[in-house]
Amino acid sequence: MASRPNILILMADQLTAGALPAYGNPVAKTPHLDRLAREGVVFDAAYCNSPLCAPSRAVLMSGRLPSATGAYDNAVEFPSQSPTFAHYLRADGYRTILAGKMHFCGPDQLHGFEERLTTDIYPADFGWTPDWTRPKERLDWFHSMDSVTQAGLCVRTNQMDFDEEVGFAARQKLYDIARDSDDRPFCMIVSMTHPHDPFTMADPYWSRYADAEIDMPRVPASVSAHDPHAARLRHVCGQDLQEITDDQVRAARHAYYAAISYFDDHVGALVGALTETKLVDDTIVIVIADHGEMLGERGLWFKMSFHEGASRIPLIVHAPGRFAAHRVSAPVSLVDILPTLGAMARNGAEAAYATAHDGRSLLPYCNGEDDDGVVFGEYCAEGVVAPMIMIRRARLKYIHCPTDPDQLYDLSVDPDELDNIAARAPHDPRLLALRAEAAGRWDLDRLHADVLASQKRRIFVNGALSQGHQTSWDFQPLRDASQMYMRNHMKLDDLEAMARFPKVVPTRS
Repeated sequence: MASRPNILILMADQLTAGALPAYGNPVAKTPHLDRLAREGVVFDAAYCNSPLCAPSRAVLMSGRLPSATGAYDNAVEFPSQSPTFAHYLRADGYRTILAGKMHFCGPDQLHGFEERLTTDIYPADFGWTPDWTRPKERLDWFHSMDSVTQAGLCVRTNQMDFDEEVGFAARQKLYDIARDSDDRPFCMIVSMTHPHDPFTMADPYWSRYADAEIDMPRVPASVSAHDPHAARLRHVCGQDLQEITDDQVRAARHAYYAAISYFDDHVGALVGALTETKLVDDTIVIVIADHGEMLGERGLWFKMSFHEGASRIPLIVHAPGRFAAHRVSAPVSLVDILPTLGAMARNGAEAAYATAHDGRSLLPYCNGEDDDGVVFGEYCAEGVVAPMIMIRRARLKYIHCPTDPDQLYDLSVDPDELDNIAARAPHDPRLLALRAEAAGRWDLDRLHADVLASQKRRIFVNGALSQGHQTSWDFQPLRDASQMYMRNHMKLDDLEAMARFPKVVPTRS
């Protein structure tokens, strides 16, 4: 195809790849995602680069790791001068549109998007700044195990309210694109908040699953009993403050699967809108998530680690007219999305970038290539007190934090990460090579100092801004009612004809 494609990115929040049938889990009921996977390119080893919402999304947008942008945690300003894929595609003549969550902090709530259809579900200020100088203090915005102990069936939630608005706005925008006269290709990201905790879901999604269908964690909590990072995560989440029963674990996983089905129905509705508007053949659909979810594996919940449950994500590229259906084994990550979109927008031609990025185009993989791949990760938020880094190279995953023992896993024979080669064989040449690579790639002392300085600044600024009158940075969608539906400055017949899709072809006598 010579024409420049439209690009529709469907993003879930906290969706671990291992929960999906497309990645081998038989529990979840996701017919729409299953079809995209059958017809598309499925990346079997896709990762986030920083397993927390805002830093992961900053990586997605910028193609740069947190150490390059300073976007360390869920309350840090993503610099406005950082070029994003929205800037690059917009400069290349694309309409760039955001619907849903992107967790931008600070006054810039667009970061290159020409249009933003909804507000965000999370705050845009610095109130969720972690403080590494007070590691024993549990802040009131930390995760709570109430998400697990109160899991179950509900009628409505804050998150459902949000995703219903996002889904409606995104579908409406697709209809508008089909009807208007703007012939530019579009790149739209539709970012839902499900299946993020709290683990509650309404019918009919809850009732799609019987309790007996719900699988339980494979890896017991005892595996992480002597892991200091796991102990910090348990503290951060208040996990030792209340007892967690098997029934509660099952209910939480039940709700999580139900929320995945809810997300899947939104995927079906959006792809259905593409089909109805005859945009589908010219649109590349990409399914991603910002990070995963531990779901009780190793006794852990939520994210904030580089174990497979928290850091491995789905990545599906669906464009049957462009890419044959196949699977890719190479490790890839969200940092690769920016150069991939640039290559897709230019039909494979090299794009000019205003600043260096840390990723590589995945277009060769979409066209059938495969290799050993490599992924680099950084985590600098709550749950650690020093930077934690990760290297996934071919079959090996190396995790290092200056305060913790090293971890090394051979995922080809140990997918559950039960055999820590670093503890068992401290002189293994694979460990020594990856340790040397990490030491050459990162100046962790400097990164540690930069994170502490950033936290100190933001804690002070947030405290100062909380005094007196407060001006919000939260995005406020503007809707000009004078231009909606039918108004007296519009000609009725022209308006109705323009708004109808498909357009009526007059019959000839």
